[in-house]
Amino acid sequence: MRLVIARCSVDYTGRLNAHLPLATRVLMHKGDGSLLVHSDGGSYKPLNWMSPPCRLDVVAPSEELAETGVTEMWKVTHQKTGDALTVHIYEVLHDSKHDLGIDPGLIKDGVEADLQRLLSEQVDLIAEGAKLVRREYPTAIGPVDLLVRDAGGMPIAVEVKRRGDIDGVEQLTRYLDLLGRDPLLSGIQGVFAAQEIKPQARVLARDRGIRCLTLDYDEMKGIDSGAPRLF
Repeated sequence: MRLVIARCSVDYTGRLNAHLPLATRVLMHKGDGSLLVHSDGGSYKPLNWMSPPCRLDVVAPSEELAETGVTEMWKVTHQKTGDALTVHIYEVLHDSKHDLGIDPGLIKDGVEADLQRLLSEQVDLIAEGAKLVRREYPTAIGPVDLLVRDAGGMPIAVEVKRRGDIDGVEQLTRYLDLLGRDPLLSGIQGVFAAQEIKPQARVLARDRGIRCLTLDYDEMKGIDSGAPRLF
Protein backbone atom coordinates (compact mmCIF):
# COMPACT_ATOMS: atom_id res chain seq x y z
CA MET A 1 0.00 0.00 0.00
CA ARG A 2 1.22 3.49 -0.85
CA LEU A 3 0.20 6.40 1.36
CA VAL A 4 0.65 9.93 0.08
CA ILE A 5 -0.30 13.12 1.89
CA ALA A 6 -0.47 15.89 -0.68
CA ARG A 7 -2.01 19.20 -1.59
CA CYS A 8 -4.12 18.19 -4.54
CA SER A 9 -7.32 18.60 -6.52
CA VAL A 10 -9.32 15.66 -7.83
CA ASP A 11 -11.66 15.23 -10.80
CA TYR A 12 -13.88 12.23 -11.51
CA THR A 13 -15.28 11.78 -15.02
CA GLY A 14 -17.53 9.06 -16.36
CA ARG A 15 -21.08 8.14 -15.46
CA LEU A 16 -20.97 11.25 -13.26
CA ASN A 17 -18.62 14.17 -12.92
CA ALA A 18 -17.29 15.40 -9.58
CA HIS A 19 -14.62 17.89 -8.50
CA LEU A 20 -12.63 18.27 -5.29
CA PRO A 21 -10.90 21.66 -5.14
CA LEU A 22 -7.33 22.14 -3.96
CA ALA A 23 -6.76 20.95 -0.37
CA THR A 24 -4.49 18.71 1.67
CA ARG A 25 -5.63 15.09 1.51
CA VAL A 26 -4.52 11.47 1.97
CA LEU A 27 -4.17 9.40 -1.19
CA MET A 28 -4.33 5.66 -0.52
CA HIS A 29 -3.23 3.43 -3.39
CA LYS A 30 -3.95 -0.14 -2.31
CA GLY A 31 -2.44 -3.40 -3.44
CA ASP A 32 -5.62 -4.34 -5.30
CA GLY A 33 -5.13 -1.27 -7.52
CA SER A 34 -7.86 0.87 -5.98
CA LEU A 35 -7.28 4.53 -5.12
CA LEU A 36 -9.06 6.25 -2.25
CA VAL A 37 -9.00 9.96 -1.48
CA HIS A 38 -9.48 10.83 2.20
CA SER A 39 -9.79 14.05 4.18
CA ASP A 40 -9.25 14.51 7.92
CA GLY A 41 -12.90 13.81 8.62
CA GLY A 42 -15.85 11.77 7.45
CA SER A 43 -14.75 8.69 9.41
CA TYR A 44 -14.06 5.70 7.14
CA LYS A 45 -15.70 7.08 4.01
CA PRO A 46 -13.40 8.47 1.28
CA LEU A 47 -14.24 11.71 -0.53
CA ASN A 48 -13.79 9.91 -3.85
CA TRP A 49 -12.34 6.63 -5.04
CA MET A 50 -11.80 4.25 -7.93
CA SER A 51 -12.46 0.56 -7.38
CA PRO A 52 -10.61 -2.26 -9.17
CA PRO A 53 -10.07 -3.36 -11.84
CA CYS A 54 -8.31 -0.11 -12.61
CA ARG A 55 -4.93 1.22 -13.72
CA LEU A 56 -2.90 4.10 -12.30
CA ASP A 57 -0.66 6.12 -14.63
CA VAL A 58 1.60 8.89 -13.37
CA VAL A 59 2.12 11.58 -16.03
CA ALA A 60 3.85 14.90 -16.23
CA PRO A 61 1.55 17.95 -16.24
CA SER A 62 1.15 20.13 -19.27
CA GLU A 63 3.00 23.46 -19.34
CA GLU A 64 -0.25 25.23 -18.57
CA LEU A 65 -0.91 23.08 -15.49
CA ALA A 66 2.72 23.31 -14.38
CA GLU A 67 2.42 27.11 -14.37
CA THR A 68 -0.45 26.80 -11.87
CA GLY A 69 1.75 24.74 -9.53
CA VAL A 70 0.87 21.15 -10.54
CA THR A 71 3.97 18.95 -10.17
CA GLU A 72 2.47 15.57 -11.02
CA MET A 73 -0.75 14.00 -12.30
CA TRP A 74 -2.25 10.64 -11.36
CA LYS A 75 -4.79 9.23 -13.77
CA VAL A 76 -6.68 6.17 -12.55
CA THR A 77 -8.84 4.54 -15.22
CA HIS A 78 -11.41 1.82 -14.63
CA GLN A 79 -10.65 -0.97 -17.08
CA LYS A 80 -14.28 -1.92 -17.70
CA THR A 81 -16.24 1.34 -17.64
CA GLY A 82 -13.56 3.81 -18.72
CA ASP A 83 -14.41 6.11 -15.79
CA ALA A 84 -11.37 8.16 -14.76
CA LEU A 85 -10.13 9.72 -11.54
CA THR A 86 -7.52 12.42 -12.15
CA VAL A 87 -5.45 13.76 -9.26
CA HIS A 88 -3.50 17.00 -9.73
CA ILE A 89 -0.72 17.05 -7.14
CA TYR A 90 0.70 20.42 -6.14
CA GLU A 91 2.87 19.41 -3.19
CA VAL A 92 3.77 16.07 -1.58
CA LEU A 93 4.05 16.23 2.21
CA HIS A 94 4.53 12.51 2.83
CA ASP A 95 5.07 9.45 0.63
CA SER A 96 5.54 5.92 1.98
CA LYS A 97 4.95 2.30 0.96
CA HIS A 98 3.94 -0.52 3.29
CA ASP A 99 3.53 -4.27 2.78
CA LEU A 100 0.53 -5.23 4.89
CA GLY A 101 0.56 -8.91 3.94
CA ILE A 102 -2.55 -11.08 3.78
CA ASP A 103 -5.34 -9.93 6.08
CA PRO A 104 -7.08 -12.75 8.01
CA GLY A 105 -10.42 -10.93 7.80
CA LEU A 106 -12.86 -9.74 10.43
CA ILE A 107 -13.69 -12.12 13.25
CA LYS A 108 -17.01 -11.12 14.79
CA ASP A 109 -17.60 -11.54 18.49
CA GLY A 110 -21.02 -12.87 19.38
CA VAL A 111 -21.93 -14.58 16.11
CA GLU A 112 -24.76 -17.10 16.11
CA ALA A 113 -22.40 -20.10 16.36
CA ASP A 114 -20.90 -18.66 19.57
CA LEU A 115 -24.32 -17.93 21.02
CA GLN A 116 -25.50 -21.43 20.16
CA ARG A 117 -22.46 -23.01 21.80
CA LEU A 118 -22.77 -20.90 24.96
CA LEU A 119 -26.48 -21.57 25.26
CA SER A 120 -25.92 -25.31 24.81
CA GLU A 121 -23.57 -25.15 27.81
CA GLN A 122 -26.07 -23.09 29.87
CA VAL A 123 -29.41 -24.74 29.08
CA ASP A 124 -30.76 -23.69 32.49
CA LEU A 125 -31.33 -20.34 30.79
CA ILE A 126 -33.93 -22.09 28.63
CA ALA A 127 -35.64 -23.97 31.46
CA GLU A 128 -34.54 -24.80 34.98
CA GLY A 129 -33.20 -28.34 35.12
CA ALA A 130 -33.11 -28.67 31.35
CA LYS A 131 -30.73 -31.08 29.62
CA LEU A 132 -29.26 -30.81 26.14
CA VAL A 133 -30.33 -33.52 23.70
CA ARG A 134 -28.35 -32.30 20.69
CA ARG A 135 -27.07 -29.26 18.86
CA GLU A 136 -28.07 -28.91 15.20
CA TYR A 137 -30.93 -31.41 15.55
CA PRO A 138 -31.87 -32.47 11.99
CA THR A 139 -35.22 -31.92 10.29
CA ALA A 140 -36.27 -32.36 6.67
CA ILE A 141 -35.75 -28.64 6.01
CA GLY A 142 -32.54 -28.14 7.98
CA PRO A 143 -31.32 -28.43 11.56
CA VAL A 144 -32.85 -26.61 14.50
CA ASP A 145 -30.11 -25.06 16.62
CA LEU A 146 -30.79 -26.84 19.92
CA LEU A 147 -33.06 -29.60 21.12
CA VAL A 148 -33.35 -29.85 24.91
CA ARG A 149 -35.69 -31.47 27.43
CA ASP A 150 -36.88 -29.68 30.54
CA ALA A 151 -36.84 -31.20 34.03
CA GLY A 152 -40.11 -32.99 33.28
CA GLY A 153 -38.85 -34.44 29.99
CA MET A 154 -40.79 -32.06 27.72
CA PRO A 155 -38.88 -31.47 24.43
CA ILE A 156 -37.99 -27.88 23.53
CA ALA A 157 -36.68 -26.71 20.16
CA VAL A 158 -34.52 -23.58 20.34
CA GLU A 159 -33.63 -21.29 17.43
CA VAL A 160 -30.72 -18.92 18.13
CA LYS A 161 -30.14 -15.59 16.37
CA ARG A 162 -28.03 -12.50 16.98
CA ARG A 163 -30.99 -10.31 16.08
CA GLY A 164 -34.40 -11.91 16.14
CA ASP A 165 -36.92 -10.86 13.52
CA ILE A 166 -40.11 -12.25 12.02
CA ASP A 167 -38.23 -14.52 9.61
CA GLY A 168 -36.57 -16.28 12.54
CA VAL A 169 -39.94 -16.92 14.20
CA GLU A 170 -41.32 -18.28 10.93
CA GLN A 171 -38.28 -20.56 10.62
CA LEU A 172 -38.77 -21.96 14.12
CA THR A 173 -42.50 -22.43 13.42
CA ARG A 174 -41.67 -24.66 10.45
CA TYR A 175 -39.23 -26.69 12.55
CA LEU A 176 -41.82 -27.18 15.29
CA ASP A 177 -44.40 -28.35 12.76
CA LEU A 178 -42.05 -31.04 11.45
CA LEU A 179 -40.63 -32.09 14.81
CA GLY A 180 -44.11 -32.32 16.32
CA ARG A 181 -44.97 -35.13 13.90
CA ASP A 182 -42.43 -37.38 15.64
CA PRO A 183 -44.23 -39.35 18.40
CA LEU A 184 -41.06 -39.15 20.51
CA LEU A 185 -41.27 -35.34 20.40
CA SER A 186 -45.00 -35.02 21.01
CA GLY A 187 -45.95 -31.70 22.61
CA ILE A 188 -42.67 -30.05 21.65
CA GLN A 189 -42.36 -26.41 22.65
CA GLY A 190 -40.39 -23.63 20.99
CA VAL A 191 -38.00 -21.00 22.33
CA PHE A 192 -36.76 -18.13 20.15
CA ALA A 193 -33.43 -16.90 21.57
CA ALA A 194 -31.51 -13.80 20.45
CA GLN A 195 -29.44 -10.90 21.73
CA GLU A 196 -32.11 -8.54 20.45
CA ILE A 197 -35.67 -9.43 19.46
CA LYS A 198 -37.77 -7.02 17.44
CA PRO A 199 -41.21 -6.14 18.83
CA GLN A 200 -42.99 -7.57 15.77
CA ALA A 201 -41.15 -10.86 16.24
CA ARG A 202 -42.24 -11.00 19.89
CA VAL A 203 -45.87 -10.49 18.94
CA LEU A 204 -45.73 -13.22 16.29
CA ALA A 205 -43.91 -15.61 18.63
CA ARG A 206 -46.51 -15.07 21.35
CA ASP A 207 -49.25 -15.75 18.81
CA ARG A 208 -47.54 -19.01 17.79
CA GLY A 209 -47.09 -20.12 21.40
CA ILE A 210 -43.31 -19.62 21.22
CA ARG A 211 -41.38 -18.20 24.16
CA CYS A 212 -38.73 -15.51 23.62
CA LEU A 213 -35.38 -15.55 25.41
CA THR A 214 -33.11 -12.49 25.40
CA LEU A 215 -29.44 -13.48 25.56
CA ASP A 216 -26.79 -11.39 27.34
CA TYR A 217 -23.68 -12.45 25.43
CA ASP A 218 -21.19 -10.78 27.78
CA GLU A 219 -22.82 -12.36 30.81
CA MET A 220 -22.93 -15.78 29.15
CA LYS A 221 -19.23 -15.59 28.39
CA GLY A 222 -18.35 -14.80 31.99
CA ILE A 223 -20.54 -17.13 34.02
CA ASP A 224 -21.64 -20.78 34.04
CA SER A 225 -25.23 -20.11 35.02
CA GLY A 226 -27.70 -17.26 35.05
CA ALA A 227 -31.29 -16.21 35.46
CA PRO A 228 -33.56 -17.00 32.51
CA ARG A 229 -35.11 -14.06 30.71
CA LEU A 230 -38.33 -15.42 29.24
CA PHE A 231 -41.09 -13.22 27.91
